[in-house]
Amino acid sequence: MATHDPELRKELDAILQTRTELGPEYEPELMESLLEKLESSVDQRVRRQLAEQRMQVARGTRPARRGGGWGGPDGFAARFGLAIVSLVLAVPLSAIAAGTVGMPGLLVSWAGIVGVNAVHSAGVMGRLRRPE
Repeated sequence: MATHDPELRKELDAILQTRTELGPEYEPELMESLLEKLESSVDQRVRRQLAEQRMQVARGTRPARRGGGWGGPDGFAARFGLAIVSLVLAVPLSAIAAGTVGMPGLLVSWAGIVGVNAVHSAGVMGRLRRPE
């Protein structure tokens, strides 16, 4: 993490210390508390970044973005992310399908993986071609 939040760090240290003192039976409550703190911290950062982006757009120092690009819904990052997730999930899916059903199961699992990627790609390409 590039920026460290000292308050969040103090909270984490306190939770870890509390866990060592109280033992693992209080772990669910402690983890829920930590997750609430993290969620609050993330929400605050997102709101701050959005406000900064809006200010930059309002000042004219940064053009407004409409989808596309690296981070847009039809950008390279979304396509690349789906491809990586598909390949990572393909290994266990292939093993399970081939182990339980054999070659037909393997073919069906790979047809599903290819189908999901094809549908996603067709939807992305349709959005890129359609003028707004």
